[in-house]
Amino acid sequence: MDLRALAFTLGRPFGPLYALAMQARAQAYAHGLMRVRRMPAPVVSVGNLSMGGTGKSPLVQYVARLLLAHGHKPAIISRGYGGRARGPVNVVSEGRGALLSAQEAGDEPRWLADTLPGVPVLTGKKRHLPAAAAIRMGAEVLILDDGFQHLAVDRDVNLALFNADRLSGNGRVFPGGELREPLSALKRATAFVLTTVGEGNRAGATAFGEALTRRFPDRPVFLAAYTAAGAIRLNPGGDCDCLPLAVAQAQMATGLFAFCGIAEPGAFFQSLASLQVPLKGVCALDDHHAYRAAHLPLLCAKARRCGAQALVTTEKDLVKLAPLVHTLELPLYCLRMQVGLDAAFDALILAAVSRS
Repeated sequence: MDLRALAFTLGRPFGPLYALAMQARAQAYAHGLMRVRRMPAPVVSVGNLSMGGTGKSPLVQYVARLLLAHGHKPAIISRGYGGRARGPVNVVSEGRGALLSAQEAGDEPRWLADTLPGVPVLTGKKRHLPAAAAIRMGAEVLILDDGFQHLAVDRDVNLALFNADRLSGNGRVFPGGELREPLSALKRATAFVLTTVGEGNRAGATAFGEALTRRFPDRPVFLAAYTAAGAIRLNPGGDCDCLPLAVAQAQMATGLFAFCGIAEPGAFFQSLASLQVPLKGVCALDDHHAYRAAHLPLLCAKARRCGAQALVTTEKDLVKLAPLVHTLELPLYCLRMQVGLDAAFDALILAAVSRS
């Protein structure tokens, strides 16, 4: 039994108490005992029921780009998990470049700011405050990143995401499992998105989606594929190349040392395997890993010991490594990922924001 399974087993007696507390909290919001604020703009929430990575930030990016492409002015509102900026409103970007580092903003808000020109990104624990600030900056649609449990802000679209590799885990609520709330909380969802769907997990994801449809027949279920669109190559000395996927695959065919500090490192390593990238070695760090000046030289040394002459990491890790590139001793690749969804998902989002 691994440590995660052991922790869930030990925590199982306390799961019903936590579930009861979360249900009571949801009921307090539903019956007006706790305030729910209606913002003067449509709100799209992207969240999940389980702990760990479900690909929320890439989907937030997808929704923001969809709205931009159709003439809307979106802004992203996040809690800023892991960031040092603790003000009531922290402006990561006004849409014209990042104003805060990844260490200040949190790695995901900074990545969103870097990849979404024209989209303000703000953080704050009480999200109605950065939401109001974003509207004053000209935002016409608000996207809540990790908003499913943040019930203090009303929303027009409430997306519940599931990682297609884990789905609902053991189906138990924390600390007996990885669910933040009981499965009954899914009645709040507008739609479900099963993320990182590929050939290896498609059958399980489809079956899980059918089960969701039977329980919630009026809520659509979407399957989202997360695939590589290309890569960035950072060289010792700091120069950078943006590579088409085929060129990147050819360069990476010599074998790489892969490392990441994300919730689901196995998914990253599997994505490399699906591209036929040979891995000489791997290193899975803790989620939201705080990189220091010594880390890149240490990782380069590990790579050399494995016989690798280059490294590869994720976009989320790269935003935190940017200030440390002067310590890079080997080429570093970063996969650029894209989300694939069908037109019905786009139509749902666009119809909801147009109605409001």
